[in-house]
Amino acid sequence: MRYNRTEIAPNIGFSSVIDEKFKTGSLVVRFITGLSGEYAAANALGTGALSSSSARYRTLAELNEKLSSLYGAALSTFARKRGDIQILGLTASWLNKKYAFDGEDVDAEMRELIRGCIFEPNVQDGCFDADSYSITRKDLLDHIDAELNNKRGYAISRAGEIAFAGEPAEFSCYGTKTAAAAVTSAEAYQAYRKLLRTSQIEIFYVAPEEDPGFIEMFRESFAAIDRAPAEVAFRSISPLKTEVAEGSDEFDVRQCKMVMTFKSASEDFFALKLLSTIFGETPVSKLFMNVREKMSLCYYCASRLVSPKGAVMVDSGVERGNIEKARAEIINQLDEIKNGNISDSELESAMLSLENALNQIGDTPSSYSSWYFERFCDGQIKTPAEQLADYRNVTKERIIEAAKSLSLDSVYLMLDKEAAE
Repeated sequence: MRYNRTEIAPNIGFSSVIDEKFKTGSLVVRFITGLSGEYAAANALGTGALSSSSARYRTLAELNEKLSSLYGAALSTFARKRGDIQILGLTASWLNKKYAFDGEDVDAEMRELIRGCIFEPNVQDGCFDADSYSITRKDLLDHIDAELNNKRGYAISRAGEIAFAGEPAEFSCYGTKTAAAAVTSAEAYQAYRKLLRTSQIEIFYVAPEEDPGFIEMFRESFAAIDRAPAEVAFRSISPLKTEVAEGSDEFDVRQCKMVMTFKSASEDFFALKLLSTIFGETPVSKLFMNVREKMSLCYYCASRLVSPKGAVMVDSGVERGNIEKARAEIINQLDEIKNGNISDSELESAMLSLENALNQIGDTPSSYSSWYFERFCDGQIKTPAEQLADYRNVTKERIIEAAKSLSLDSVYLMLDKEAAE
């Protein structure tokens, strides 16, 4: 495997990962901008329109027909958030030309198709094509509805709104349903044009062999754009509230959800990650073994590290009558770590879990792209093996200090409406 990143213009990076075991090419273009409640929906719609048509392929049917002719190539768009930033982009995958029949240059055809979608979208009179845009907007609205129907995910989102209130991270990467429904095709196109000018852009190319054509295509295409990139903060520690914030909603659910957010100002990422793994990221973690298994206080109970905000979130599914008991025991299990009650087997299990996850990096092109993008955001490029060495250097004392740095900031409850009545 060979990794290399080249800055092809100010705040535009092109990273290539060459691994001969793959038979496909993969490209991910990420537009990175500050997360904003005002512009999140327009940004998501502006980039979302890129995979529904282009100036050459005027309808989704035409675009899909072309992709099908290229051995079932795929093209899609996405929107995500990472702390206070919104990450929007386009991803493509295709059969590498070495494996095509009759010497067909699939790479060149995909390069031209991608160039058209990004730099020559289907626009008329300053607006995305009405029919294509209606598909994009419907897809986004359906996605927002789907998130609401995923009650565990929705509870975590609502917990984030409370924990990071007043910070960009409180907003969804898609915006609200009301905002998304109101964005016109002209507004979405203007939002996309602004992203081309002002966002930080990171491009990842993963393939079995080098193809200089991709980096040159992007270099030439972006050279024609008058860029004024804005700085973004990849990590912004969220301040701890003076009092624990509480929030709740009632839904037609059988199982209540509780999400507790703990905050830390620690810069020791590796100790925090090991802490979260021991605390509640595996089936042998303290939360799983004690709160769920031994005490039967919840259906599930897991922790996750939100590193860009310096937070650890614990989400659980509980009966209404067990909420207070579960809350107290979750805090108690964190106190156990603070008091140094970490067994050698717990530490070994946490390390094995992290090692297994790191060993899977490189199994797929997307895992490479995600890994090196995250390391770029961290500000230090490392291989999975180098990161594993960092974890192995973490002592119990560092984990204890990381635990001591955590304080409860906020609690969100999704309550069962029927029980309330």
